Amino acid sequence: MSDLIVLPVLLPMATAALILLAGEKRRQLNAALALVSTASGLTLAIALLAWVHTQDAPGSFGVYLPGNWPVPFGIVLVVDRLSALMMVLTSACGLAALLFALPRWQRAGVHFHPLFQLQLMGLQGVFLTADLFDLFVFFEVLLAASYGLLLHGGGSQRVRAGLHYIAINLVASMLFLIGVALLYGVTGTLNMADIARKLPLVPPSDRGLLHAGAALLATAFLAKAGQWPLNFWLPQAYGSAGAPVAALFAVLTKVGVYAVLRLWTLCFPASAGDSALFGAEILIWTGMCTLVFGSIGMMATQEPNRLASYSIIVSAGTLMAAIGFDREALSAGALFYLASSTLAGCTLFLMVELLERRRDVEFAPPQSQPQGETLPDFVDAAAAEPANLDDDEQALIGRALPAAVAFLGVGFTLCAMVVAGLPPLSGFVGKVAMLAALLDAARPAAWTLFGLLIFSGLLVATSLLRVGARHFWLPQERPSPRLRIVEGTPVALLLAALVMLAIQGEPVLHYMRLTAQGLHAPDQYIEAVLSARPVSLRGQGGPR
Repeated sequence: MSDLIVLPVLLPMATAALILLAGEKRRQLNAALALVSTASGLTLAIALLAWVHTQDAPGSFGVYLPGNWPVPFGIVLVVDRLSALMMVLTSACGLAALLFALPRWQRAGVHFHPLFQLQLMGLQGVFLTADLFDLFVFFEVLLAASYGLLLHGGGSQRVRAGLHYIAINLVASMLFLIGVALLYGVTGTLNMADIARKLPLVPPSDRGLLHAGAALLATAFLAKAGQWPLNFWLPQAYGSAGAPVAALFAVLTKVGVYAVLRLWTLCFPASAGDSALFGAEILIWTGMCTLVFGSIGMMATQEPNRLASYSIIVSAGTLMAAIGFDREALSAGALFYLASSTLAGCTLFLMVELLERRRDVEFAPPQSQPQGETLPDFVDAAAAEPANLDDDEQALIGRALPAAVAFLGVGFTLCAMVVAGLPPLSGFVGKVAMLAALLDAARPAAWTLFGLLIFSGLLVATSLLRVGARHFWLPQERPSPRLRIVEGTPVALLLAALVMLAIQGEPVLHYMRLTAQGLHAPDQYIEAVLSARPVSLRGQGGPR
């Protein structure tokens, strides 16, 4: 089974190459290849998650050496509970976004499918790699693909947002590379497990360089995670992107969160001596500022696409603040919230496209009733006044609600409940788990985050309720929008996944607790990686 670890990276890369060879004119073949590849990737990610979860203990790892070189000199791919979880979320959002793009968005520009597959490749590589240089490489792969996807469909608004997006990510990549160089200069290695093992041995004279390198890395990750004040680019960029692109971008901010969670718990645990919990207070307070910024942003806008963008900021800030407390119970609740908020953000971006399409439908006003027409049956003959009429004096009794409007209304309501953390859906389960853990943390910062989680939930619920009322409750002279089955299917599947997260809340929370235990016991990860050995080739041994 460990040989399958490399497939989540190879599969989308090979698919992108095949699509490029097929040519842009063979759209149906390209769509079929992309769909089969993405669905296979989701199946593979679920299989890897089930494999690492077969051992009911925190230390369950799969290690693969692609070049068959000994650690720490060669490339290492590692799958554990956290990376398997992130791969499943990436594949699920990718499949939903691809299904949604098939009727319309794949034809809005060139090379959509190769760019889409390359972004999936970069995302899966980030979650699997165990060394900093390959982390940088996969970061650049997914960012290069995201540049093209953000501009997919054209338009001046996308170009302006794309320029800001590219500029901030190029600066973040530069900081990333400088931070990696400093850490390599201090520790002499790029393997993350080897760095964690050598950090306590760094002499005091080099401790400043170590912290400077870690701070530069953290700055790059915080910018990519959309943390305040480095998130000014995110609402415009995500709000301008096409619906399937923005839905996949819901995972991009979680890449920065994942990188901070992985490296911070691995290299700066409470047992790291002078570097123990380095930057914890910055993570906590930066996360809370991001949470406030996102909540106010949702209240300040009435555009659904920007509303969805600010919801991504709210979830990223919540996660970053929870990570900084370095508590297993809080991390477990945050991981549950991560899964729920990622799926909800993806769903919300797809819903926004359908809501905006409904708003843009042209409608001809209804013709007035001719004079002298007999009174219908619902009119009280004695009073000669109709009952149960709408604003256009049309009968409400017996009127069927269009299926598309009903689907959009129910879907938006469920999605809003998850994003706001309202019971009984998965967003509520994740928030309750975090609130319960914060009650046990006797710190002013914990009480501050406790209050912000509740207050931000009220602001988010209010903003989503306002948008929902404008689209579904207020009198509107527009017909039911045209909703294709292939567009409604991914939205329905994502909503079903969110409902299942709530129904299976206890088993999922058990998985998250084991994941958090493994993160807060980094010695198991270090041992699993450093103990990996190359495979003997025909009895001659591996590379030397």
